[in-house]
Amino acid sequence: MSRKIKGYIEGEYQARFADVKDYLVVSLRGLNGVENNELRGDLLSKQIHVSVVKNSLASRAFKELGMEGIKGVLTGPCAIAYGGDSIIDVAKVMMEWSKKLEPLEIKGGFLEGTVLDAKAGQELARMPNRQELQGMVVGQALSPGSNLAGALGGPAGYIAGCVEALAEKLEESEAA
Repeated sequence: MSRKIKGYIEGEYQARFADVKDYLVVSLRGLNGVENNELRGDLLSKQIHVSVVKNSLASRAFKELGMEGIKGVLTGPCAIAYGGDSIIDVAKVMMEWSKKLEPLEIKGGFLEGTVLDAKAGQELARMPNRQELQGMVVGQALSPGSNLAGALGGPAGYIAGCVEALAEKLEESEAA
């Protein structure tokens, strides 16, 4: 491949990944065409994109974009997975697919200026995503209110039970 063509490809990588701040590096080696199409279709429905890259050109493009250090992760056939709501969503989906498709593996990634190895990339899938965190915060915020309602409802229920028992006794005494 000529230098000019390499320059064009590197420029394309820079343009494609200019707005991408977090991504995973995965290996798709060994997937057949049907598996690859199923994977890409599912990822696209979740707004996750996968781009197969030439490692040397991608590492130069990422260096120009200020993402140095990823060169160590870009070994062998690689693809860059990015998009979704967050990198955690990408990692969760990729881990699900890696269980279905044996050849698929997470090689590492890049998160907020830090290069991730394969283990750290897989650990991202175990973290809660944005929606799960928001649910946790809402649950924590509502917890004191439900505790207060329970505390207020307990004595009120006891008093209501006493009043009901007195009313029943009065009805029985009037009936007799």
